[in-house]
Amino acid sequence: MSKKLLTSGLIVSVMTLVSRVLGLVRDVILAGLLGASAHADVYLLAVKIPNFMRRLFAEGAFAQAFVPVLSEYQNKDDPNKMRELIAYASGTLGTIVTVVAIAGVIGSPILVAIFGSGWFVMGLNGDNEAWQKFELATIMLKITFPYLWFVTLIALSGSILNAMGRFAVSSFTPVFLNVAIIATAIYIAPQFDEPAIGLACGWFIGGLAQLLFQIPFLHRAKVLVKPKWGWNDPGVVKIRTLMIPALFGVSVSQINLLIDTVIATSLITGSVSWLFYSDRLLEFPLGLFGIAIATVILPSLSRHHNRDSAKDFRQTMDWAVRMILMMGLPAAMGLMILAQPLVTVLFMNGEFSSRDVMMASYSLMAYSIGLLSFMMIKVLAPGFYARQDTKTPVKIGIRAMVANMGFNAIFAISLGYEYGFIGLAFATSCSATCNAFWLYRKLKADDIYQFSATTLQFMLKTLVATSVMLALVYYFNPSAETWFEFDKMTQIWTLIQLIAVALISYFSVLVITGFRIKHLLRA
Repeated sequence: MSKKLLTSGLIVSVMTLVSRVLGLVRDVILAGLLGASAHADVYLLAVKIPNFMRRLFAEGAFAQAFVPVLSEYQNKDDPNKMRELIAYASGTLGTIVTVVAIAGVIGSPILVAIFGSGWFVMGLNGDNEAWQKFELATIMLKITFPYLWFVTLIALSGSILNAMGRFAVSSFTPVFLNVAIIATAIYIAPQFDEPAIGLACGWFIGGLAQLLFQIPFLHRAKVLVKPKWGWNDPGVVKIRTLMIPALFGVSVSQINLLIDTVIATSLITGSVSWLFYSDRLLEFPLGLFGIAIATVILPSLSRHHNRDSAKDFRQTMDWAVRMILMMGLPAAMGLMILAQPLVTVLFMNGEFSSRDVMMASYSLMAYSIGLLSFMMIKVLAPGFYARQDTKTPVKIGIRAMVANMGFNAIFAISLGYEYGFIGLAFATSCSATCNAFWLYRKLKADDIYQFSATTLQFMLKTLVATSVMLALVYYFNPSAETWFEFDKMTQIWTLIQLIAVALISYFSVLVITGFRIKHLLRA
């Protein structure tokens, strides 16, 4: 089973890598076009609102509730019943999200007033720049919000294909969104007096392209059915029963990030952008490893639970944790020590200044502290969702969110108007660490899962290997001033060398301590 999971994980990671690389290209173009300006802040807020709701309704809560129920129907070996569930689920979800999308477009001023409250309040108090941000955000949100409709149906079809073991399609789908935004940035945005409005159009085009890409694969798998309204269908009732609490539980980290954005609108101009660019770099390893592993284990965990196989359930969880440790720990420390070089090479271009580089690198360092915790949440939470227990992560999520508010009050406020955004990032990392710890403690207390001796030994090996890696990278890393003096090609080549040093040293030490690939194939 671990070999199959490893293969599936590699497929998802490779497809995700293609998407993430294009996503970085997209962000590099965005940085050059808008920098960390007021217009960039507005564009990023207009994009963040539908993306937040996407992760809340679609990729987050819905997927976690739908996949276990679909797996249950699969185990009944009745394709007609499974297709009927898909028809009712798609019809019900599609109707609801259509109403939400229309309401979002009409009510865009209200949404911006809530999520961009800093601009709204300052604008009402006579700040012209803040009011202009509010008005522009309202216009752009009308363009970006319909993306929620597309991406919800994309997440539904992706969940169906994942449950059937066809992970490559949904993992590759985001490529079309990135290509669409890159194309609009190059060809459409320059035609607008306000380039950010042109960029916003890319989300609508990209959403349509993503949905059209998945339809033939659903047809080939014989699960492309006519949607039906089925609010009271037993399968839909079970999904929405699981989904309602999961709406909060699975998306706590996203809620925390959104709270950060709301507070950031009250801070110095550029705060929203600096948090965005650092978060994008954090999302690269998180998507490549954390989300990829979580994607492949949920269907397996659901099957093991339905078959009452506690041993296989624990082995799958243990495998996932080891994968996270192997990739997450060095990724977190690497992002921290290479924050400034990474931001310099990727984003210092056009409107993105050296000051923006330093500011974004500070928030990246703060976010990096929590990367391993973000990844652990992705693989620990499915331990509950696969058992159709959505209440426990909700309770833990509420505690983590309250903790985040407390950390925000301590760190963001203490760092003040100019540097409060760093406190926001650090507070998010702290709350994620609390979330991961509480999830694990509950799994252990309920005798569902705890780290095996093999995993604890592996954890020690990764700590040793990461320490050696950090020492070597720190030794060879030039100073911040030197990085700014390098030309672009020298920056790129130096960064490649540092990454090579990190990879070679880390895996060499792992091998020296006895690690072998075959160790990933058993619990």
